[in-house]
Amino acid sequence: MSSRRIDIFDTTLRDGEQSPGIALTPHEKVEIAGQLERLGVDVIEAGFAAASPGDFEGVRAVARSTTRATVATLCRTRSEDIDAGAEALSGAVRSRLHVFIATSPIHMEKKLGLEPAQVLEQTVSAVAYARSRADEVEFSCEDATRSDPAFVAEVCCAAIAAGADVINLPDTVGYMLPAEYASFLSEVRRRCPGLSGVVLSAHCHDDLGLAVANSLAAVQAGVGQVECTVNGIGERAGNAALEEIAMALRVRRDSIGVDTGIDASQIAATSRLVELATGYDVPPNKAIVGANAFAHEAGIHQDGLLKDVSTYQIIEPADLGLAMTLPLGKHSGRHGFALACTNAGFPLEGAELAEAFARFKALADSGVPVSVHDVLPVAAP
Repeated sequence: MSSRRIDIFDTTLRDGEQSPGIALTPHEKVEIAGQLERLGVDVIEAGFAAASPGDFEGVRAVARSTTRATVATLCRTRSEDIDAGAEALSGAVRSRLHVFIATSPIHMEKKLGLEPAQVLEQTVSAVAYARSRADEVEFSCEDATRSDPAFVAEVCCAAIAAGADVINLPDTVGYMLPAEYASFLSEVRRRCPGLSGVVLSAHCHDDLGLAVANSLAAVQAGVGQVECTVNGIGERAGNAALEEIAMALRVRRDSIGVDTGIDASQIAATSRLVELATGYDVPPNKAIVGANAFAHEAGIHQDGLLKDVSTYQIIEPADLGLAMTLPLGKHSGRHGFALACTNAGFPLEGAELAEAFARFKALADSGVPVSVHDVLPVAAP
């Protein structure tokens, strides 16, 4: 299957930092940005420069430290936001101003107090102004998926005419189902032919647990950029998880036919760094980077894996800088238990193995944490 290359836009340092309780220092942002470059992301959204002096300094520090990736900052359609963003990005190898305004009826009426015509006017004015202040301009229709597609298309066409290089149509509140999102993107593209000349981007939230599924649907619908965060952190239930998107595209390249610049061997290190810097623990059952992602306790699974790892693993954990484990528990089988004994330096066979395995099962069934050392024959050194 022929493949196309899509860009990975990482917003860990902006949307991810908007998670309650996270406040990264400029130094921490620089450290994470360096790891994101090693990971291979194409765009690093370093923050919201106009939000606070600290965020301004964080964006500026990242812009000055990166060597390859485009550095972006979020801006409202206000000249002061754009000015702050442009100043903060002035040291970047390549800069991007990410301008946004809401397009859904509820946001326009209740939050902004603007008529659609005023939103359209602010879009054109802000994008045209940003065009002269940075290397690239990205424009986002906030809450796009709860907006009228015809109006979104009108706004997109105006933004493109004003100089936008990238158009982002986010599922801001995680409302869409995958097929709906793909259909929405296709409808907007049909109504705005100019989208074929710019990069179309997807940005999904996880309120219904569908951020990654929606992002993959968007890729299949033809977007050229996906916006995501490491470990899926972000507002409310979080954003689409970078590591899940990257590995889904890699593992299912046969079906989706898309490549990214992500170096899978850097995924574990990136996840761990973000976990430590933010204080947001990765759940053990988290796909790709959770502690249990490559842990197999069930005896049937352990037996299969010992014969051929492809029986129960679709990803080679070593490719991510991780390792498969066969933890012992009440569901473990004789083969896994025997291997654990051998690895512990006490190979057992025959009656000794049977007796030790019986003792292990009894202890494991009681709910007490158990290791091979708890059940080895008394004569074992």
